[in-house]
Amino acid sequence: MLDLSKIAQQMQGISNHLAKEAEAAKTRIAIATQLLHQAHLQQPHLIQQLQTHGPQIGFAAAAPVEPLDTRVNIKPAPEAHTVLATDGSQINPSHHEIAYCYLLNIGRIVLHYGQSRFPMLDSQPEVIYRPEDLYTSRQWGIRTEEWMGYRRTVSESVVLAELGLDVHGGQGEPRQPETQATLEARQSSPHASIPTLAMTDGSLIYWFLDQLPAPARDQILEPILVAWDTLRAAQVPLVGYLSASRSSEALNFLRLQSCPYGQPDCQKHCEGQTDGAPCQVFSPLRDVTLWATLLEPGQRGPLFKSSADILQLYGDHQVYFCHVHVGAEIARVEFPEWVVNDNQLFESALSLTLTQVQKGFGYPVSLAEAHNQAVVRGGDRNRFFALLEQQMIRAGLQNVGTSYKEARKRGSIA
Repeated sequence: MLDLSKIAQQMQGISNHLAKEAEAAKTRIAIATQLLHQAHLQQPHLIQQLQTHGPQIGFAAAAPVEPLDTRVNIKPAPEAHTVLATDGSQINPSHHEIAYCYLLNIGRIVLHYGQSRFPMLDSQPEVIYRPEDLYTSRQWGIRTEEWMGYRRTVSESVVLAELGLDVHGGQGEPRQPETQATLEARQSSPHASIPTLAMTDGSLIYWFLDQLPAPARDQILEPILVAWDTLRAAQVPLVGYLSASRSSEALNFLRLQSCPYGQPDCQKHCEGQTDGAPCQVFSPLRDVTLWATLLEPGQRGPLFKSSADILQLYGDHQVYFCHVHVGAEIARVEFPEWVVNDNQLFESALSLTLTQVQKGFGYPVSLAEAHNQAVVRGGDRNRFFALLEQQMIRAGLQNVGTSYKEARKRGSIA
């Protein structure tokens, strides 16, 4: 058991450390704010440097596509609108259980506002047990537990696209042009003109794909991009919502302004260093900390285009982001390029996102409910394996049970 009396002795040291960090953060914010004003005056030149010397820059710096002093008040959402969301959870595989398998559970949310329509709040479970599904990732040196998390990401995107089609009455496979009859049927649907938003929890930039071999990466990324194509065809904007983001992509653009050299070349001038480089004058400041001092509630900052290496594989689904003051915090909100290029979709996505946060008292209500539908608690896990045990016994299998280690962990002899 956790000994709280021993922990209490360490609390004073933590408090003193945090107080010193808060004072140091004020200095970093002042430096970053000054650099932001300077970078605004040199913005075209800095963007050109980023485009020209990008391969020589040793850190991910997002490129602003709007002036750095952009502050936009987000419009209120219309009374009638629809919000879709998915989130996932899982039961991890274990050799100590009665069978080596795992479960993915995807929470599905469809909330209709101002339409007198019932919401949908449920989950879609999938049990993975076949050897070709359990062990296919071993050929690339990827553990089953790790691969399970990647497959969950795919399922969240695919299910979200299916919800988008269902709401708009769409049918057919993505990436295929619609027939005239299908297009007319979609446009004549009574719900086709209702603003709709598809939300996902977390970033649209799947950084983990950088570390995967190409065949494994294709199995994860391709179905996700197909799902995004489906949402684009249905004209349902997609948003990735990041609460308490730790990204510094936007601040890294300011490092071009603080670079003491004529041309940014980390390998040449700084021997590949990034954290200890002379341009890093506000580390470890995060984007959201800076924008918290610059935005008013209900405002968004300038739009940035991410320069993450993995986006080279995204085709025409490049990822953009901006920071939004949602009232309780600064959120990083991400969009695919096709949403940003359609001003109506972009503004609708922002207004519906902000409204979702307000309805959820600080966090989008659709994402919170999707999590609640998806989460697998301890009791659910026990019932899942109990049901599996019953099915195995009915099938005539013998010696069904957990390992001695697992049995002992579930109950203390002492």
